[in-house]
Amino acid sequence: MVVSASSSNGRPGDRNVAVLKESTKRDGSPVIEVDPKSTVAGGVEDVYGEDQATENQSVTPWSVSVACGYSLLRDPHHNKGLAFSEKERDAHYLRGLLPPVVVPQQLQIKKLMHTIRQYQVPLQKYMAMMDIQEMNEKLFYKLLMQNVEELLPVVYTPTVGEACQKYGSIFRRPQGLFISLKEKGKILEVLKNWPQRKIQVIVVTDGERILGLGDLGCQGMGIPVGKLSLYTALGGIRPSACLPITIDVGTNNEKLLNDEFYIGLRQKRATGQEYAELLHEFMTAVKQNYGEKVLIQFEDFANHNAFDLLEKYGTTHLVFNDDIQGTASVVLAGLMAALKLVGGTLAEHKFLFLGAGEGLIVRSRMESLQHFKKPWAHEHEPVKTLIDAIKAIKPTVLIGSSGVGRTFTKEVIEAMASLNEKPIVLALSNPTSQSECTAEEAYTWSQGRAIFASGSPFSPVEYEGKVCLSGQANNAYIFPGFGLGLIISGAIRVHDDMLLAASEALAAQVTPENFDEGLIYPSFTNIRKISAHIAASVAAKAYELGLATHLPQPQNLVAYAESCMYSPNYRSYR
Repeated sequence: MVVSASSSNGRPGDRNVAVLKESTKRDGSPVIEVDPKSTVAGGVEDVYGEDQATENQSVTPWSVSVACGYSLLRDPHHNKGLAFSEKERDAHYLRGLLPPVVVPQQLQIKKLMHTIRQYQVPLQKYMAMMDIQEMNEKLFYKLLMQNVEELLPVVYTPTVGEACQKYGSIFRRPQGLFISLKEKGKILEVLKNWPQRKIQVIVVTDGERILGLGDLGCQGMGIPVGKLSLYTALGGIRPSACLPITIDVGTNNEKLLNDEFYIGLRQKRATGQEYAELLHEFMTAVKQNYGEKVLIQFEDFANHNAFDLLEKYGTTHLVFNDDIQGTASVVLAGLMAALKLVGGTLAEHKFLFLGAGEGLIVRSRMESLQHFKKPWAHEHEPVKTLIDAIKAIKPTVLIGSSGVGRTFTKEVIEAMASLNEKPIVLALSNPTSQSECTAEEAYTWSQGRAIFASGSPFSPVEYEGKVCLSGQANNAYIFPGFGLGLIISGAIRVHDDMLLAASEALAAQVTPENFDEGLIYPSFTNIRKISAHIAASVAAKAYELGLATHLPQPQNLVAYAESCMYSPNYRSYR
């Protein structure tokens, strides 16, 4: 086989053409060589004619890639760093490119954890983790899996929030696809620019409501990147099957529009028909390019778009909104588990939600309510403040999803504690700065009686000699296993019963030891096994509902889910 690399003008028929020949080594593997005799000018040093080109002349970026030597060390999918064996160093032209020592993967992890722990600033830890991901993919995931409780807050909430805010300043290389209004009419072509063809999960955001931080526009890309890292580490979806996407329709964030380092479109956010047409083209192109069974996870869209998109495409695509369905599923799991501590059934409890400062959902407000809230409106006098609502409703469970920090005040927690022996308090808003209250506040103001969980992690709290642990109602418990269940069953649609199955599976994983510590969620150290059980329950429901296409159904779905999980252990190279 002969491959030609063209000169600066990009025309193979012109003078500066180097012919690259493929020969074979003794073991039969190919070697790409440059034939210097075929080079009229430029020589081996300049096979592409770049040295002769001026800055005003164009060159064609031809390349021939061989997975060996210098290029292998810069390929994150195959690089093993100092873990390459002596035999591999000989076979793949690595001699001299690495120090002589051979270091096993486990020692690499020990060294990296030592380095990461030296950083005092969370964002520095985040950037260090991203550097590892870009250099050595398997090492990144092995590191994350073995230290999940310590590193989860680094690669996701709360640190990912700060990373998104400063994404323009820390941006180094793209980790997904950016689809902006400039690509309207060409989205299918853009999708084909992504090198991987067999995509199973897409996480997409338009950056309008990033965590509790608001409109971060194009810089919301940190969220899909982070979510898909967890899909792999916690749910076992192979990295090459994951695709992060940001849809850039502008931003209404004036600070970003005036930031010289902002990486997105510098215009106000598109709405209405222009927005709808771009999203529809995107959804159509994804299905056309990747097929019926690709999971599209909507992430951090503003409410007015999130519910509409889920309703519009739920019947035609395999779609899932983690902020709506994932949050609901993980909260329901926590509540199911909490019943073991407080007794009763879900129907016997009263739930009060604080969300977006919109007030109690009552029938007298029916005309002003968004359509998805109307079924929950009930007969009651309007109540203006949270503390008045607690006194009037007398809830047993208080759930915060407001995106506003410190709204569960001392008066609020004390009111809940006066009404309940064990008040259930869930402060779900992210990142930590937006949490409705801290773990320390919840336990102190309830005299250590609260059953507390939050969206962001909090350290253990000591109250009157007792250590109170803080559970985390983190969507990472649900979506990785949920997505795995959809994939192993070949599901073509998401059904609410699948989400209920995921909740029940997660609640069933809470151990007696967890309950003794006051926790209503299991430990993240066992998250892969938890994800396998969730995946099995979701897949079983898909088969039951007739929405599965992977037939016949495996006999043991838990074992099958575990067998399908990606392993970040190093492979030996021939």
